[in-house]
Parts: sequence; C-alpha cells; structure tokens
Amino acid sequence: MAKYMLIMRGNDESTAKMMETPFDEILELMGRYNDELIRAGVLVAAEGLDDASKGVVVDRTGEAPIVTDGPYGETKELFGGFYILDVASQDEAVAWAKRLPAFPGTKVEIRRVPSIDEFPQDNEWIVKERAWRERTGQL
Repeated sequence: MAKYMLIMRGNDESTAKMMETPFDEILELMGRYNDELIRAGVLVAAEGLDDASKGVVVDRTGEAPIVTDGPYGETKELFGGFYILDVASQDEAVAWAKRLPAFPGTKVEIRRVPSIDEFPQDNEWIVKERAWRERTGQL
C-alpha cells in the first residue's frame, strides 16, 4: 500500500458554482463519497480549506519574507482541500479521484506521499522524526 494525496484545485467558475449550491447538498455529496472511502478502508485524512480571501501568503522569492493577505489577484487554480488515501497503486488513486464529487472547472492533482522508510534511516533528523511518529501513534 502507498499513500496518495488528492489535491482539489478549483477556479473562479467552480468556486462560484459551489457557492450557489446549498450547503446541505454539498455535505450530502461529500458525505457519501467520504463514506465510500471509509468503507473501502482507504481514507487516511481529508480536509477542506477556508475561503482563500481569509488566508495569507508568505512570499519567499526575495531576501526577506513578505506576507500578503488574500484575496489574490490570480485565482486560476486555488487549492481547496485534500484527501490522503492509502491505496495499492496510483491507478487506484486515480479511480477514486474520478469518483470525487466536484463542480465544473475543478481539477484533482494526485501525488504520492513518500514514506519515512524511503529516507536515510541513519540521518539524525529522520531518527528524531521517526521517534516522534512512534510517540504519536503514526507508525
């Protein structure tokens, strides 16, 4: 099994459509999908994000970090939420992404989440992180 992140990316069109949809309807759609993931035993985590206008960006392109409040001028694709699934393959992650309820204009990016076992196990920082993961029940 491997972990994959499904990253939901919306645009102005999909966000507008979502805002027009009654919240109870959205909860029903997402709840049914989440229930399928849970029953299949593949859901690790899932979270939606607050409106981008309530966020900030820390820009590290210059010498000193610059913090900018939302909303942002460029909203072609905004990261709206994510799922982390523990599945057998990228193909299985793609199959789940195809079933994700989404509004027109939404894209779902799929990225594998490397395991801590893939990093050098003799590195002091990996040793510390592994110990933290063990203490917190993540391993």
